[in-house]
Amino acid sequence: MKQIALYGKGGIGKSTTSANLSAALADRGLDIMQIGCDPKHDSTRMLMHGTWIPTVLDLVREKGDESISAEQVVFEGYRGIRCVEAGGPEPGVGCAGRGIIATFQLLERLDALRGDVIVYDVLGDVVCGGFAMPMREGYAQEIYLVTSGELMSLYAANNICKAIARLSRRVRSKCALGGVICNSANIAEEQALVEEFARRINSRMIAYVPRDRIVQVAEINRQTVIEYAPDSAQAGVYRALAAGVLENTGLTIPTPLEMDELESLALEFV
Repeated sequence: MKQIALYGKGGIGKSTTSANLSAALADRGLDIMQIGCDPKHDSTRMLMHGTWIPTVLDLVREKGDESISAEQVVFEGYRGIRCVEAGGPEPGVGCAGRGIIATFQLLERLDALRGDVIVYDVLGDVVCGGFAMPMREGYAQEIYLVTSGELMSLYAANNICKAIARLSRRVRSKCALGGVICNSANIAEEQALVEEFARRINSRMIAYVPRDRIVQVAEINRQTVIEYAPDSAQAGVYRALAAGVLENTGLTIPTPLEMDELESLALEFV
C-alpha cells in the first residue's frame, strides 16, 4: 500500500490537486482512499459531486468514538474512491489538529486504512501537532509539496521541509520528500523558480500544473477535471502527475533553506 501526503499553504490549490490526483489514480483501476486533513473539510467534495460529507470530529463529538461505524465516516465517491473528512473545531475554539488525531485513531480501530494508494490532503501553513501526524506516526511515507512561485507559498513549503528533515530521524516516522508540485499562480518565471527551489532543497519538481479555467468550470459543475473534462489538456497534466507519483523512486531527505536564502532565491527570478 502506497501512502502519500500533499502538504501546502492554505488556498494554494492542494485539495483540487489531491482530488484530481485521486481521480486519475482511480481511472487506472486502483483502489484509492482520500483523507481530507483540513478543518475546511472540502478535500473530497468534488469526488463526492458536491456533497459535504460528515466529518469524523463532528461525529465523535455527537456520538462518541466507540459508537461510530466505518459506514458513517467513509463514503464512496468517483470510481469507488473512499472519502473521509477529518474536520476541525469551531473557529476560535480548540486545536485544529485534533480532528486529524481523532480520525487516525478511529480509522485504525475500524481497520479502514486500506487500498492501493491512500492520499492525505493536509494543511501546511502550520506543521505541528495533528497536522504533522501523517508524517510523525509513519502513515505517509511520501510527502509532496504543493506550492506556487509566491514567496509565502514557498515559505510554507520550506517549513514543511524542516518538519520532514526533523521527523525523518525518528524511528517510527518513515517519511521522505517525494517532490514538489507547482500549482501555477501565473507568476513570471514561476516554473523556473519552483524548479530551482526544488533543486536547492534536494528534490525535484515532479509536476507543473498550469492555471486553466477548466478547473473552475469543473468545480462549478461539482466534479474533478478528470471526470468533467477527461480529454482536456489539464486532465492530461493530472494523469501525468499520477503516473509520476506511482513510478517515483527518487525520495529524498530535504535540505531546507534559511529565510535569507529563500528571499535571495525569489529575487533572482523577479
